[in-house]
Amino acid sequence: MNTKTAKLNKTVLLGITGGIAAYKMSELIRMYKKQRFNVKVIATPNAFNFVTELTLATLSDNKVYSDNFDIKEYSPEHISLADEGDILVIAPASANTISKIADGICDNLLTSVTCAFNKPIIIAPAMNTNMWENKFIQANLKKLKSNGFNVLEPESGFLACGTEGKGRLCSLEKILDKTVEILEHNQPLKDKKIVITAGGTIEKLDPVRYISNFSSGKMGTALADNAYMMGAEVELISTFDIERPYKVTKVLSAEDMLTAVEGSKKNSDCVIMSAAVADYRAENYAEQKMKKTNDDKITISFVKNPDILKTISENKDGVKIVGFCAESENLLDNAKTKIKTKGCDYIIANDISRKDIGFSSDENEVYIIDRDLKTKHLKKAAKDKIAKQILEYIFGE
Repeated sequence: MNTKTAKLNKTVLLGITGGIAAYKMSELIRMYKKQRFNVKVIATPNAFNFVTELTLATLSDNKVYSDNFDIKEYSPEHISLADEGDILVIAPASANTISKIADGICDNLLTSVTCAFNKPIIIAPAMNTNMWENKFIQANLKKLKSNGFNVLEPESGFLACGTEGKGRLCSLEKILDKTVEILEHNQPLKDKKIVITAGGTIEKLDPVRYISNFSSGKMGTALADNAYMMGAEVELISTFDIERPYKVTKVLSAEDMLTAVEGSKKNSDCVIMSAAVADYRAENYAEQKMKKTNDDKITISFVKNPDILKTISENKDGVKIVGFCAESENLLDNAKTKIKTKGCDYIIANDISRKDIGFSSDENEVYIIDRDLKTKHLKKAAKDKIAKQILEYIFGE
């Protein structure tokens, strides 16, 4: 364990679900208290089958919360607790609770608090191996990860059900270290404002048709989520609808995005152009739906879109500019050419010809290139991890 003594006045909400590993939470509470955290326990009704309310209350030195409402309280607990907590840690997280959270079901206090919580959340699953490998559970975990949850995967070993396999709760030290990292060591971007673009721009042809690309926006969203968790004031300029605790500006076309980026760049410290911007748009937009004719071919004239990255790099005004380079061949050569022609501070290059990374994938592998052509390789990992590494690199220079 490599934790340091934590600062005072940090409140950990510890959500305990009904699993055999719930008994370990007594020790985790002791570890949190030793690090000088204030701990408030939220337990599902089934959690009390494995650990007593009196034990949890005594160790945490706080009331244990379980029912949705308490007549002694002036406000609904799921709102007041969500406001009080600096981080929510759910351990052990059962398959049942994971699935409820992923689907927005709020049928107990813990799931209600989670739904209302807009600060960092750690999920530490523990369950039978077959349950862990169930495709629906894995799909729900992916959904949580893609929405900024920190998932600490279970370990392999001997399970309470008498079998060997993956499903044991990860070590308590790992949970503690992650909590301290997020609360105490993971705020390097405090007082920074970062503008991030995401998704593929949409260029209309007529009222029902458009051209676009395959960008899912996952990389840009992961960057925005991580920047927010690292303490930055974040604006995500996105081509799709998404709800986040930070500012989200919805745009469609390249011209719309340029207007939004230029407006927000003035008061920012960094702009990260993760969006896949269309190079061309239709020269003439058809106000009415274009009708099919007897001709076997149709010709549409296109004109160049504004080059957003180059435009905002021409007058930086002290703002750090980061571009993305999606290539299907000669990745590094094309990326180095691009950073020279665009004038930005960094280029993030990724290979879209690979099926295991890039567009729509949950994983990526990239190269970070600076203006001196110094290159940093980030090996294949989840986009959430890649995003964190990118931010640490470009702001740690």
